Amino acid sequence: SRAVGPELELSGYTCEDHFLERETTHHSCESLAAVIASGVSDGMLVDVGLPFAHDGVLYNCRALLLDGELLLIRPKTALADDLCYRESRWFTAWTPERLART
Repeated sequence: SRAVGPELELSGYTCEDHFLERETTHHSCESLAAVIASGVSDGMLVDVGLPFAHDGVLYNCRALLLDGELLLIRPKTALADDLCYRESRWFTAWTPERLART
């Protein structure tokens, strides 16, 4: 079975400029660790959303958990920047070029 949460569910989508504060990503990572430790992913693939910083760059990510382990963190590759969305104000889209540098 699987459970899929909403985008940025660990921080909330409406943090706006608070995404630029390190505490927001820090607390999101603490929440992710708590979800992993809770046992909720035992026997179930769990997909949660959170802001995550890598090499000083902030990404809008999905984390996949299974059996109490973090399988991967997947950054968003296309950001919403139309109508009322301004994701590129806070986040950077992941590109193939970034993969070559890691």
